[in-house]
Amino acid sequence: MKIPSNNNNISAKRLLVVIFVVISVLCIIFFAAISRFNTPLAHAIVINVLAPFQSVTSAVSGKISAFGDYVHDVFYVYDQNRELKAENDDLKSKVTRAAELESENARLSQLLNYRTNTPQFDLLPATVIGRNSSTWSNHIIINRGSNDGVDKNMTVVTPDGLVGTIHEAYPAYSEVELITDPRSAVGAIVQRADSRLAGVVKGTADSSSAINMTNIPQNANIVEGDIIVTSGFGGMYPKGIVIGTVTSLKNDIGGLLQYAVLYPAVDFQKLEDVAVITNYREPVSALPPQPQAPTQPAANAQPAPATNQNQGEAK
Repeated sequence: MKIPSNNNNISAKRLLVVIFVVISVLCIIFFAAISRFNTPLAHAIVINVLAPFQSVTSAVSGKISAFGDYVHDVFYVYDQNRELKAENDDLKSKVTRAAELESENARLSQLLNYRTNTPQFDLLPATVIGRNSSTWSNHIIINRGSNDGVDKNMTVVTPDGLVGTIHEAYPAYSEVELITDPRSAVGAIVQRADSRLAGVVKGTADSSSAINMTNIPQNANIVEGDIIVTSGFGGMYPKGIVIGTVTSLKNDIGGLLQYAVLYPAVDFQKLEDVAVITNYREPVSALPPQPQAPTQPAANAQPAPATNQNQGEAK
């Protein structure tokens, strides 16, 4: 049997002493706390023993309180930022809607003024809802169809000028062929009174927005800046609708004729609202009444005898 060494005995004794001291201190603290063992010595011992713990506890408590305040402030600022962001997004949305409504109101006001200034046209307002994918810039789709009285070959305009014609009319929508389509042909005339040169306006295959007035003689009375309007020839387009402005004159192939490059009156890339001419009448020109020449009495004319209303009654 192995005999324990002296070192082990000493360690055991030290452990017992430490346990005894700790238990004693705890008892003193306990009784001092409940005022049953209140002596100057015990009070001094309690203060000396608890002072380091109180300092540490106070420091830890202060740190915990400061950290709690910091966490509260962080969450408060986060909530405030979230509310402010929501309000900011709402204000941005309202500003965007207001700007869109203002733009729509301006376009509709222009269309209303155009209707007032062109009483010879029966106009049906329409909105562009798409473009034909096969001919992206030459055909558009509007939200008016045969159910609204739209029919094929009706003219489509804006307050700025000519847009095109109804290519196909479906019950709820219609397809519009723009005048920039190379397959379109518009009878046109120079608006200037001392010219009135007639021609045909067509789209070009080279550009999605260019239009030319073709078949112009070399000595024709047409210059840059002339305004081109519909001539009314052929009966498809009403007369007098603005098509565009001459920007340059170029020789055609062969040099016998020339053509005019036009700047369209309508911006076809920004079309949003249009109007379909469902019916039109020739405008009545307000001519002043012609003066009547005074009639001169004949020189040998005899005055008519006076008639007696009772003459027939006399017997």
